[in-house]
Amino acid sequence: MPIAYKEWAVTVRALAEGEQLLTLRRGADESELEHDRFFLYPTFDHQVNDLVREAHHPELGRALEEGVWPDEEPADRDLLRDGGIAQPDRVRIRAWAEVSHRVRIDNPKVIDGLSPFYVWTTDYASRRLAWRPRQELDLVLLRVHRIPRPVTVRVREEMRTDPTWVEIDRDLPFEGTPVMADDEFERAVAEIEAICETGERIPAYA
Repeated sequence: MPIAYKEWAVTVRALAEGEQLLTLRRGADESELEHDRFFLYPTFDHQVNDLVREAHHPELGRALEEGVWPDEEPADRDLLRDGGIAQPDRVRIRAWAEVSHRVRIDNPKVIDGLSPFYVWTTDYASRRLAWRPRQELDLVLLRVHRIPRPVTVRVREEMRTDPTWVEIDRDLPFEGTPVMADDEFERAVAEIEAICETGERIPAYA
């Protein structure tokens, strides 16, 4: 069965729209990704909405399209409450990713410099990942593809408990269109690599 990587719905949406190019993982063995290619599985119940930058708060509402609730979508007022919102009965799989580059970093200035390439607040790493200065963190650069048509899958109980990976109980081929053109993605990779080397912010690509 196809493997999917669990991530906040707002992050999955940003990755699928080309608004985000990376994910962050704690350093050491626990951060190791078991797969180099995987579908993106949106979660709502552990999403900490105040770790999304205010400029990207409208994307919290758009990310509701990643779920299918039995009665009705959560109210807008629920989007910014602590602890996220309840996981729906079904979620939509609309994209897959392959690991393009991995960089281990230990400088908090690098996280600040990378802010053009993610939708979180700059203290996301320290708050969600309990990351401290000089502690290693893995930056995982993702090449994301949108599948031809979103697929709705039922949220099984084991999908709610596994912290990182889930199996999708239907056949999904790794096909579709990259969310960024090759040259645009290569420019972004070069800028991200430069930020990781210098620890200083470099203007986002045009």
